[in-house]
Amino acid sequence: MSDETIDESTDDTTEEVEANESADASEAADANESADANEAASEAPGPEPDPNAVSITLNGREITARKGELIIAAADRHGEYIPRFCYHPRMSSVGMCRQCMVEVDTGRGPMLQPSCMITVSPDMVVETESDTAKRAQEGMLELLLANHPLDCPVCDKGGECPLQDQAFSHGPAESRYVEQKRHYEKPIPISDHVFLDRERCILCDRCTRFADEVAGDKLIHFIDRGNATQVNTFPDEPFASYFSGNTVQICPVGALTAKPYRFKARPWDLEQVESTCTTCSVGCRISVHSSRDQLLRFQGVDVESVNWGWLCDRGRFNFESIESDHRISDPMVRGEAGLASTTWSGAMALVARIVTEALDNGGPDSIGLLGGARGTNEDAFAWAKLADALGITRRDAQLGDGLPVEILGAPRATIEQAANAPTVIVVGPDLKEELPVLFLRLRDAVEKGRTKVIEFSSKTTGLTRYAWRHVEHLPGAAPQSISSTLAEPDVLDQLASGDVVVVAGRDNLAASEATAMAAVHSVLDAVPSATVLPALRRGNVVGALQLGLAPADAGHAALATLEAAAAGKLDLLVLLGADPINDCPDADLARRALAGARRVVSIDTFMSESTQQADVVLPAAAFGEQDGTTTNLEGRVSRVSQKVTVHGTARPDWMIATELALDLGHDVGFTTVDGATAAIAEAVPAYAGATVAAIDADPEGVLAVSGPVEFVAPEAGEQLPRGYDFRLVVSRKLYDRAIGTAMSPSLAKLPIGAGAHMHPADLARVGESDGVDVKLVSAKGSVVLPLVADESVQRGTIWAPFNQPGASINEIIDASAPVTDVSVERLS
Repeated sequence: MSDETIDESTDDTTEEVEANESADASEAADANESADANEAASEAPGPEPDPNAVSITLNGREITARKGELIIAAADRHGEYIPRFCYHPRMSSVGMCRQCMVEVDTGRGPMLQPSCMITVSPDMVVETESDTAKRAQEGMLELLLANHPLDCPVCDKGGECPLQDQAFSHGPAESRYVEQKRHYEKPIPISDHVFLDRERCILCDRCTRFADEVAGDKLIHFIDRGNATQVNTFPDEPFASYFSGNTVQICPVGALTAKPYRFKARPWDLEQVESTCTTCSVGCRISVHSSRDQLLRFQGVDVESVNWGWLCDRGRFNFESIESDHRISDPMVRGEAGLASTTWSGAMALVARIVTEALDNGGPDSIGLLGGARGTNEDAFAWAKLADALGITRRDAQLGDGLPVEILGAPRATIEQAANAPTVIVVGPDLKEELPVLFLRLRDAVEKGRTKVIEFSSKTTGLTRYAWRHVEHLPGAAPQSISSTLAEPDVLDQLASGDVVVVAGRDNLAASEATAMAAVHSVLDAVPSATVLPALRRGNVVGALQLGLAPADAGHAALATLEAAAAGKLDLLVLLGADPINDCPDADLARRALAGARRVVSIDTFMSESTQQADVVLPAAAFGEQDGTTTNLEGRVSRVSQKVTVHGTARPDWMIATELALDLGHDVGFTTVDGATAAIAEAVPAYAGATVAAIDADPEGVLAVSGPVEFVAPEAGEQLPRGYDFRLVVSRKLYDRAIGTAMSPSLAKLPIGAGAHMHPADLARVGESDGVDVKLVSAKGSVVLPLVADESVQRGTIWAPFNQPGASINEIIDASAPVTDVSVERLS
């Protein structure tokens, strides 16, 4: 080979080597860049892992639970049902029934454990359907059925009974027990509403836990021992709880049954629809059950933001009034012989003529509209639209027994916020009596250590024993007590610990609205950052006020309207489900107003005392007889649903207002209830999100709250003693002479009756004994009432329940006076 050839070969080889080295260098560079990129990606911040997430394996499937969550709750959230009887998500776990036994492996091998007592832990393995778990569940059911009577065909729980269902799904095919079962007297009434069948009881502890943990009424408990253990009440102490009906609903067997529903229907005969209770303004979610076009029961629905599934007994059982034979069936017109039935066309023509004459004689200011809180949002909006079209400014959904509408302009709080705030200041009514489920929510907040309550009142209330501070004051002296208390060092420290919610309402109907608002302003002055939860009582009062049935000013509010009517300045007074004689604190004013108004038109469901004075009566649809929406005290809009046919020829209020508008030459802009709901969303900014679709899509409802506005504290007036012996305190009880209560047989006998309640030491001062009739005298008038010794009453005051059977305390109240002072006179 020549030297040239060798040189060429060497050159080619050198070029090839250099090319290979260049390629290797390029690949190395790419590899390094890729490694750097991967390293950079791995170092880039990603989503933070949830510190409360716990990974467990459930029936071979990996799921994510929450730290501290019970196995049974985690299984429920992931669609795995574990049988249970004693477990309830709103109460503490006790592991009484042992029906929820599952196999749990935490790394030491599988063991049978009650899933309602064990919290999840990382890498836990849970088997709910293993052979071992199934045998345990079958064994527990066999033991529970050993003494349980097989009376399903006659048991009210049959068809919706967890014991019956789980005996089929998780129980043995047959029982080995042939011995005689135990027997007790059955049933025994343990309250006005609840019957107890001890033979059926499986000792799950649900009813006793509810009474203790939720209601705070420890009136039902276990007695005796061993095989003789049973649930019962204490001797001579009935289960007199405002919430007793909840124990019937949560009882997993037929041991507790409701008297109003016993033997009325079988579950498979019932039709149901979800709705919202309007007995008070809390707005508890309920399911309405009917059979053969008759309402038979209400059941609580668990809604996180409102009632947690609980109901008060008044809201649960007053469905009976809707089926009452005393309902107004047809329109009535007053003639020489009194009120007589007529046709709708004749009645509506007469009302249109009356309105036209009133407008011609005195103008829009000669017409007053009172009420509207009984109906739906759509009802209130329709009447407000008609009032706008006619120029009527005298309108008010309250009757001088609430707070000025300006309270809705304060920064608003929700029930959920109040139940989770570090501090709640209550300047309002006895929540247990007027807003019972709100009381349960606040009680739970206190018992769980989330909230401290500071209560200002003129009398001991149901919330007093749970209050961190309870400050009693004489009526009219609240501002001074509030200012001094909220300035104390330990109270200031508590107020600075977090959010503050003020529950603001009317604690004394014998003191004026201005006096009540002065107390609220004292709190807001001391805690400017506080939010307000309005404790207004009537079912849809917030909705009615927000949708147009609110007075333009105090001169056009309910009391001013009644004063104008009493002075003969009103040609027409329209009552929208209102009964001023019994609901206005000043009964004399109400009577003079009804007598002084030239004409009175009443739209109502029953012939109340005020409706009996009307010239025209139009029958209105009641709850359960119409669709629509309602707004609760926090501003939450939810659905109200029709379940049964209207009574007689009754019509919804919105329909009456719409037809009357057409007769008067006006158009409110809608002809259906959904059209009214849509019109509200379009016309009222706060309700822009409360469309039909949005309300139906959200089980929690839709908040409709307008932005906060500045409002000025009213002048409360002179509040010094006026030479009388006692200062009067008047407030409501849960059961009174309200139509829904009086017309429900199960509730009608529960009002405590009229009386003058005094501290025992004051009885001695007066020189009379308990039960003696005396005359209470005020600047307004006098009334005869029996004396009642009551240690919950503050010295120097007399407390009288409002609107009770017997003499009416509102006969001696002057609604325009800041406070009411009375003296006590002997009758002999």
